[in-house]
Amino acid sequence: MLRLRAFRPTNDKILKIQLHPTHPWLVTADASDHVSVWNWEHRQVIYELKAGGIDQRRLVGAKLEKLAEGESEPKGRPIEAMRGGSVKQVSFYDDDVRFWQLWRNRSAAAEAHSGANNVTSSFNSPAPATKGRHFLVICCENKAIFLDLVTMRGRDVPKQDLDNKSLLCMEFLSRSAAGDGPLVAFGGSDGVIRVLSMITWKLVRRYTGGHKGAISCLMTFMASSGEALLVSGASDGLLVLWSADHGQGSRELVPKLSLKAHDGGVLAVELSRVIGGAPQLITIGVDKTLAIWDTISFKELRRIKPVPKLACHSVASWCHPRAPNLDILTCVKDSHIWAIEHPTYSALTRPLCELTSLVPQHVLAPNKKLRVYCMVAHPLQPHLVAAGTNIGVILSEFDSKSLPAVAPLPTPPGLREHSAVYLLERELKLLNFQLSSTANPSLGSNGSLSETGKSRGDSSENLHVKQIKKHISTPVPHDSYSVLSVSSSGRYVAVVWPDIPYFSIYKVGDWSVVDSGSARLLAWDACGDRFALLESALPPRVPVIPKGASSRRAKEAAAVAAQAAAAAATAAPATVQVRILLDDGTSNILMRSIAGRSEPVIGLHGGSLLGVAYRTSRRINPIAATAISTIQSMPLSGFGVGSLSSFPASDDEFSSHKFPAEAAPQNFQLYSWETFQPVGGPLPQPEWTAWDQTVEYCAFAYQKYIVISSLRPQFRYLGDVAIPHATGAVWHRRQLFVATPTTIEIVFVDAGVARIDIETRKKREEIRLKEAQARDVAEHGELALITVDNPVTVTNERITLRPPMLQVVRLASFQHAPSVPPFLTLPVHSKVDGEDSAMPKETEERRVNEVAVGGGGVSVAVTRFPMEQKRPVGPLIVVGVRDGVLWLVDRYMSAHALSLSHPGIRCRCLAAYGDAISAVKWASRLGREHHDDLAQFMLGMGYATEALHLPGISKRLEFDLAMQSNDLKRALQCLITMSNSRAIGQENTGLDINDILSLTAVKEDTVDAVQGIVKFAKEFLDLIDAADATGQVDIARESLKRLAAAGSLKGALQGHELRGLALRLANHGELTRLSGLVNNLISAGLGREAAFSAALLGDNVLMEKAWHDTGMLAEGVLHAHAHGRPSLKNLIQVWNKMLQKELESSPAAVKTDAAAAFLASLEEPKLTSLAEAGKKPPIEILPPGMTSLTLSAQRNLVPLAKIPAKPLPLEAPPATTPTTIPSPATQDIAGSPPELNESTLDGKTSVSSPTGNSVESTAPASVDMLVTNLQNTSVPTAESKE
Repeated sequence: MLRLRAFRPTNDKILKIQLHPTHPWLVTADASDHVSVWNWEHRQVIYELKAGGIDQRRLVGAKLEKLAEGESEPKGRPIEAMRGGSVKQVSFYDDDVRFWQLWRNRSAAAEAHSGANNVTSSFNSPAPATKGRHFLVICCENKAIFLDLVTMRGRDVPKQDLDNKSLLCMEFLSRSAAGDGPLVAFGGSDGVIRVLSMITWKLVRRYTGGHKGAISCLMTFMASSGEALLVSGASDGLLVLWSADHGQGSRELVPKLSLKAHDGGVLAVELSRVIGGAPQLITIGVDKTLAIWDTISFKELRRIKPVPKLACHSVASWCHPRAPNLDILTCVKDSHIWAIEHPTYSALTRPLCELTSLVPQHVLAPNKKLRVYCMVAHPLQPHLVAAGTNIGVILSEFDSKSLPAVAPLPTPPGLREHSAVYLLERELKLLNFQLSSTANPSLGSNGSLSETGKSRGDSSENLHVKQIKKHISTPVPHDSYSVLSVSSSGRYVAVVWPDIPYFSIYKVGDWSVVDSGSARLLAWDACGDRFALLESALPPRVPVIPKGASSRRAKEAAAVAAQAAAAAATAAPATVQVRILLDDGTSNILMRSIAGRSEPVIGLHGGSLLGVAYRTSRRINPIAATAISTIQSMPLSGFGVGSLSSFPASDDEFSSHKFPAEAAPQNFQLYSWETFQPVGGPLPQPEWTAWDQTVEYCAFAYQKYIVISSLRPQFRYLGDVAIPHATGAVWHRRQLFVATPTTIEIVFVDAGVARIDIETRKKREEIRLKEAQARDVAEHGELALITVDNPVTVTNERITLRPPMLQVVRLASFQHAPSVPPFLTLPVHSKVDGEDSAMPKETEERRVNEVAVGGGGVSVAVTRFPMEQKRPVGPLIVVGVRDGVLWLVDRYMSAHALSLSHPGIRCRCLAAYGDAISAVKWASRLGREHHDDLAQFMLGMGYATEALHLPGISKRLEFDLAMQSNDLKRALQCLITMSNSRAIGQENTGLDINDILSLTAVKEDTVDAVQGIVKFAKEFLDLIDAADATGQVDIARESLKRLAAAGSLKGALQGHELRGLALRLANHGELTRLSGLVNNLISAGLGREAAFSAALLGDNVLMEKAWHDTGMLAEGVLHAHAHGRPSLKNLIQVWNKMLQKELESSPAAVKTDAAAAFLASLEEPKLTSLAEAGKKPPIEILPPGMTSLTLSAQRNLVPLAKIPAKPLPLEAPPATTPTTIPSPATQDIAGSPPELNESTLDGKTSVSSPTGNSVESTAPASVDMLVTNLQNTSVPTAESKE
């Protein structure tokens, strides 16, 4: 029944073992007295120590520490140099160990009926004693070693400090006086218990007069009366009880009770928690017996010999839902872990696991047998059991997915008492539970608050719970492992015994059986009283051999019959059948067998859809088994034919996890409860599923994470959260409460708004309209399609897409909370007769760690989220949120409540529930530094407008929220505040003498304002566009004023920002500011932006001036020629002069190739004198059809058409694709103008003339493309545009 979780081989046998309650640490001591601390989760050794002898590393470290602290070399031998002797016990000690030790004692005592009033299940945490340190305590024969695993510093206490008596065992005392600090009790070889203070390292008291032999075991526990007791066992066979409630002055303590337990001596003692009764003591002795003792009368209840002829050396109390009939684990020197049944069952001892089958085969030698020498169960996770053997440490796991046999019932409206039905000892029982505080606020309202602003009944610890267990006079047929579930209406409870297999369905109220039969699995429909079950044929009974018939033939016949029975049971087809429960309580079969795959069914999952898991024959990779490739595109209610969705996963712009389709084993299929047909394609098999009651969300749990998807209007993958090994979850609107073996998590979920959702809604509306038209035609004929069209107002609805949001918050864990106060409370002072009244003791104690904030005495949470609360021990059933708290039920059938009243949690719960207004009200109890985080959460939940009312949000986030909620006036105010530009853009009619005197300050403010505007230029442009879209002209003009002021400064705005500003100025008719912007752009050298602005103004002269003054002559020539401008001649002359000057100033190319140089000299005539250099014709680049500018030079020159085209040495390759350059006036106003394509090499450009010649120049633009495509370019003038 166990499987291997971790294994660490060792060379020597392990004699002592202990587990840490919260950290994955395991400490062992072997036969050679070597102590090791092992992290079983990461398979790493944290620390090793030679405790029995002299550890040289510790000795050197101690000397170095003393030298570093300035101490001289001691005269005597240091304590670290003393041999420790044999290791008797190893243990951890820190705040976690202290807390859970006290919790175990109190919870066991609270189970008794007499202790219900004396001990409550909720208690205040003890004050932190170790201050963050984690001690490893080793009890050796000659000394005790206290090693801090954080600082690696240790302290040795020799036995000389403890009356020079050998130390044989130890136990930490949970209760101590205020000044003692943590105390540890050591059992000595003389029968005296000595108590050592871990603060002063001095002996504080002794327990004497109880034993005459050496003490072998110590343990503290709490009686049902609430008294703390210490029990000791010794070699004299006595079990002695001592009082652990001691005062400061008590030095010598005498025993309270002494009784004979075992002959030959007591080996170990353990505390056992009994459901509904007082705790019990379990002892094992040298006489090979195990005894159970009552802690009220201290009488012996049972005495058994678990394994004949072998003495038990370890014992552990154990309670696991997978084995409800087992309550004690023990081990002897063999290869088994033995389990002892509860006396209400058969009271037998049976092997729980054979450890030889768990360890790897190569570890165990062929002739070597495995032997167990010590065993311990995890104190908080009962599915983990560690054993020390002669080959190493074996950590085994026992079905961590099994949950208690509890099913919560729905609470009727208006009632504060909640109920759950559970199964215990062949009987159904009812658990009623509620908060003992009557003023606890409910979810969805602000509740009743005390004067300090904190909810009454709320504290940083667990809430006080009032619970009553009632008997239901309904026996059940079996006592093995069972699974309970409740129908969606809450009227029926199903119990399944998968090991039998058998099921029964009971009607809530009279608890009568309405249906029963043979089944291993059962799943309910989330929307009705329907259920599916996996029918399994009962195996035929094996013939019983009579006592006298012991012949070999009879035995062979029985073996053959057993094999045939097993084969028949395996071959019997197990079908999935669907049944419905009617209002009268009768059960009817809806579907005999769901037609699925041929593989055998291994799992059923209920919910809005029925999930069926099939066994796969091939080996599955664990990583591939958890892939979720097909979940993203599975159509729950899609459009199209077959099982493929018409909207693939690629349409979802928010899906970031894309998995290959071949990675997942497709062994899980969803079916419709209505048609029993498959829905979508096969999926990877989840460990469990959780469906929202409103059929909006679902969660599929895998080994390492939980996949969350939305169901409406289209099945859509939202994401996965990394919560490994989750055992169960419950939806509460958009909140998923998840339980793991160590934590309780809450996942806040919102699907957001995706484009696929909008398309799905539109298609559904079209389908609905077509169906209505078809019905009308069927009823009234074609005349029904005749309609009278009314004036339709076309509205462009702005639908903002919002990504899905998944936020995980940890509510509870096993870790001890840090010493940080969750609330800062302002105490209320009231004066009586002129004097201040005495402050309550509780307020006085908390005053040290708290600061008064907030007005009116309202407590304000200083943390973003609350401190992690204590998770109840063991596997849990998550009941859900009721009365504003999260309810849980543990394996002992006790209800626990986790508080959700911290403002960081309560505000999120209210927003997820849909009450955003109350969430904003509760935010006043949250520190303002956390309001931005809360606002981001509300924005993700779709409450941008409500989040604007949070008082502590920053201006930057306030702007985003205002834009999301279309509050553009507030967005403008935020931008003005952030950019410090309130005074920019205001027209002053005149200046008085004060304004003139403060011109310097005004100039400095203007510079700061412009810098702020430049920083938020994009936000200003977005605000202008949003204002234009909604017709809010005033807001757009106010923003334009400030952007234009920033654009008037050289280099302030980028090119695309300037183009956007020019476009928006022209759109709003701000021609004066636009013309000023053009001149500033020209002076700044931004010719392209200036020409674009001039084109928007329709001023051709200003456009050509922008090109001319900024050196963009090629664009100016093209524009003047296309529009027949009179300035064409002047522009061409200036452009050609510039090209000639650049050509003359450029250095001559160095020709290194002799052949190329010779050919070039033949083609080009040499100049005989310097005077002929002036006769060389100047460069002329002319548009097609235009005559030369110099007629005299044109007569003497050879026509350009007759000059053969030849490449220059550094000519760039000609452009292969001509590009059409539109005029700036015809560009797309929504974007920036197209850039000119440049083809340059080493700064030179090849320019093609209209006659086909190629001239090398260094023009800044690609002139050859411009001139070549000039005839194909259509550039309208500003006049033609009008």
